[in-house]
Amino acid sequence: MTDNDVEGLQRRLAEFAAARDWQPYHTPKNLAAALSVEAAELLEIFQWLTPEQAEQVMDDPGSAHRVADEVADVLAYLLQFCEVLGVDPLAALAAKIDRNEVRFPVRRRGDGGEEGDSTADRHSSE
Repeated sequence: MTDNDVEGLQRRLAEFAAARDWQPYHTPKNLAAALSVEAAELLEIFQWLTPEQAEQVMDDPGSAHRVADEVADVLAYLLQFCEVLGVDPLAALAAKIDRNEVRFPVRRRGDGGEEGDSTADRHSSE
């Protein structure tokens, strides 16, 4: 285990919070709310960009720094949320991918799925 694997990062985050006596505030509800806020701050960076501008956001050092900071905030709150509830985030993701591979089999255009078929355009995280 290193400081940069999931368990190491969760440990560092827990130690950081403990040193500041923040544990009483790290409830599932509060962490879920904080995660939502940080995800919204990530979205805010892209809010009024065209798709082309969004694809280039990492080319600007200032924008790239903001994106990286917000990604870190989202991940930090997600890891803390998982730690508090005892969820293994990697196992949860692997299980979700497994379920989605069954729910959404590979289809190519012309393989019987009509364009506009409501099942063809579903997002994998549903």
